[in-house]
Amino acid sequence: MLLVASSLKDSAIEASDGRIGSVSDVLFDDQNWKIRWLVVYTGGWLTGRKVLIHPSAVSESDHPRKELLVRLTKAQVKNGPDISQDAPVSRQMEAHLYDYYGWNSIWGSSYFGADPVGSPLGTPFVPNTNSAHEIRDIAPNQDGADPHLRSIGSVTDYYVHATDGDIGHIENFLVDDVNWDIRYLIIDTRNWWPGKHVLVSPYAVHEIVWSDSKIRLGVSRSKVKASPQWDPKDVIDSAFEDRLRRHYGWPGHGYRAA
Repeated sequence: MLLVASSLKDSAIEASDGRIGSVSDVLFDDQNWKIRWLVVYTGGWLTGRKVLIHPSAVSESDHPRKELLVRLTKAQVKNGPDISQDAPVSRQMEAHLYDYYGWNSIWGSSYFGADPVGSPLGTPFVPNTNSAHEIRDIAPNQDGADPHLRSIGSVTDYYVHATDGDIGHIENFLVDDVNWDIRYLIIDTRNWWPGKHVLVSPYAVHEIVWSDSKIRLGVSRSKVKASPQWDPKDVIDSAFEDRLRRHYGWPGHGYRAA
């Protein structure tokens, strides 16, 4: 199902033999828009440590109760790679986690397709300095940090610009909890189109300027304004997604309920 990314915050992480902690943040890969890690705060159980849980470990989601069940034991987590609370997530640490838990770094099919090479309309925005799309300031802020890991919390409130002007800011994201893709950016247009929210796919993202907290789209304001209107109280079904896809010319297909 599609869920608002912020709803994952504070969700309890339940191992097979008890609670591990609660989600404090969600990290996504800015190259393929997939959720890569759930950052879990363990409270007094593992003081001074943060725990990273890969989405492939989630066996069941109970969103009304804000619980995620994982195929892990508390002993596995306790004996796993030690990640201090304030340390950046490095590629070396990620490799240790994949090896220790037996997780697959390329796990899961993607809504956006498996092979982005040579298919600019078949994939969402992918940082590539040799193409029309580009990304800036991808160098890690701290030594060893993975430069492509981004916090959903930190990207919220980024300004969003169409090809001919501002349209608003990122209010949230819609995440598919099956493939764990970021399916849509939820944009609040209050200063341009009061009272309206619009959904934009990563397909529309043309450039991300991290230093300016800004996302540029490859579509015009008029195109956005003419798009199917979305009410946050409405359930998103395949018919609505198909209308969005046809309006913008995005490839793919609408969400199909299980």
